[in-house]
Amino acid sequence: MGDKGKAVAVMAGLVAVSGVVFAGVILGAITMWSHNRQIQEAGKRSDAVVTAEALDVGDGSIEGNSAVQTENKSEKDGQSADTGSSENGGENKAGNKSGPVSIEPQLLLDQSGVTITAQKYVTDDFWGDGIQILIENHSGRNVTVGCTALIVNDYMISDLFAVTVADGKKDQSTVYFLSGELKAAGIEMIGKIEIYFHIYDSDSWDNIYDSECVTIKTSAYDYMDSTPNDMGKELYNAGGIRIVGKEVDENSFWGTAVLLYIENNSGRNIGVSCKDLSVNDYMMTPLLASTIYSGRKSIDDITIFSSDLEENGITRVEWIDFSLHIYDSNTYGTIVDTSPVRINTQ
Repeated sequence: MGDKGKAVAVMAGLVAVSGVVFAGVILGAITMWSHNRQIQEAGKRSDAVVTAEALDVGDGSIEGNSAVQTENKSEKDGQSADTGSSENGGENKAGNKSGPVSIEPQLLLDQSGVTITAQKYVTDDFWGDGIQILIENHSGRNVTVGCTALIVNDYMISDLFAVTVADGKKDQSTVYFLSGELKAAGIEMIGKIEIYFHIYDSDSWDNIYDSECVTIKTSAYDYMDSTPNDMGKELYNAGGIRIVGKEVDENSFWGTAVLLYIENNSGRNIGVSCKDLSVNDYMMTPLLASTIYSGRKSIDDITIFSSDLEENGITRVEWIDFSLHIYDSNTYGTIVDTSPVRINTQ
């Protein structure tokens, strides 16, 4: 669900006056969102079936845009969407042949006087799964360590990790993976964790170091969940970028959410946002801020706030019209603005 948790948290975090308070606001907002997603995945709400159609946009249509009523590619190929199948690690999950997931202790980073070591794989009843790490700071200044990106089994996952370590001190913390986002991506067996660390001076906010991708392979690497959770209606497919509308949830935490599967094989990191969205022909201000690294996938959603629906007297979402803005996340240059798409919920 790639950056949705971050985007929502930033809105709340504007009132924070310190790094600690800001982290707390982020934690609260995303925890509530994640809990809501778990309830959704448990089947405690009724979702509308997504159907998509291209609108008549005349000369403004985009070549290669596939906003059509296509069946899911996995269904066409006869592949099972069940990530618990024996072909995708299901045998291990059912019989637990290899025991609990674990990792080997390993040095992840040693740069600018800061070392980061992965100690063990942990599972918490409340927070879910994560990697316990030890940070040692001998840089000569106070530092804060966070993540630029966290990727699990090739899916972008929102992270809540930000730790301040005084000079000459150590910190033992855990990088947790939001369980709601793992469920949305269909991930039960975690085999690969990729982390991009960001280190900066806690006092001056000066950047110290941005790491390349650090990869941790778990004991479940050979049978991790890897089948794309791409069931739904294809909204866009061109240039190595594929976006699928999965479902419309009218009972999400913030209002109504359009769940998307985004796959990026374009050769560059991309961002996806939403523009010109209307519900039942009433214009709305949507929230979608998703970053997908090259070769990676994301489950994210377009949020439509309940306050916007109430202000326009909408009690039942019948159709949603919008376009997607896809851009290079490094340069912010536009890759494409898609043709308008309509999603019918009836």
